[in-house]
Amino acid sequence: MVWLVIVGLLVLLWAVSLGKIHLGSSLNSKTTFLNDNASAGLPSRKNVLLVIAHPDDETMFFSPTINYLTSRGHNVYILCLSTGNADGIGGIRKEELYLASVVLKVPSQRVKVVDHPDLQDGFHKVWNCNLLEMIIKEEVDSKAIDVIITFDNYGVSGHCNHCDVHRGVRSLLQNSSQQVEAWELVSNNILRKYCGPVDIWLSILLARKCLNRELQSLLNENPFQSYAAMAQHRSQWIWYAFRKLFVSFSSYTYVNTLKMMNR
Repeated sequence: MVWLVIVGLLVLLWAVSLGKIHLGSSLNSKTTFLNDNASAGLPSRKNVLLVIAHPDDETMFFSPTINYLTSRGHNVYILCLSTGNADGIGGIRKEELYLASVVLKVPSQRVKVVDHPDLQDGFHKVWNCNLLEMIIKEEVDSKAIDVIITFDNYGVSGHCNHCDVHRGVRSLLQNSSQQVEAWELVSNNILRKYCGPVDIWLSILLARKCLNRELQSLLNENPFQSYAAMAQHRSQWIWYAFRKLFVSFSSYTYVNTLKMMNR
């Protein structure tokens, strides 16, 4: 009987959290992420570069951030540093990324997929930090990027390619004199990672307690769009059922907590 009550409460909390998102909650209304000049009537549109390791990273982990930025008029660019060719279908996965980006309202011409022999998908493939820094810098320069967003040093899942991407961005910040702002996606523990929309409450609370605004929580105002974007990655969607479960139960579908990267 006790377990039924606990399960009932969890279902109720899940439903309330989804309802809060669906009704266009005020959680994001107080968010000032990249919007510092809006109150003064000044233009606040930024060129933002999302740096990822594999096709589908953008949807599985960063869709709340992408939806937040595009809905507020920022120019989002995606730099994917591999084709995800671990299973020999890199060409297919590359095209799927273009399709998913369109669903997420990022024009395909703003998406670049790198296919370098030294940057191949794999759990035991170590990526050269200097090479990553060079590629990222070229994209920053050519697109006049104001803000970079990427993984933190754990990379959500601990995947070495995710971690290497973080190190590449970190190296760029340390070696460049450019005034580029950079943010990293905070990796959650296993409990928070799979609690779905329920995590929005704790994420927002933690961000609001951070007085220096170096921690921002971005609510996904359209999680169904994230599901539709993931469906474009058909090579992963069909054969890996866990991806469907991941998109449904992952807190990263509903909220992203970003932390400013210091130089």
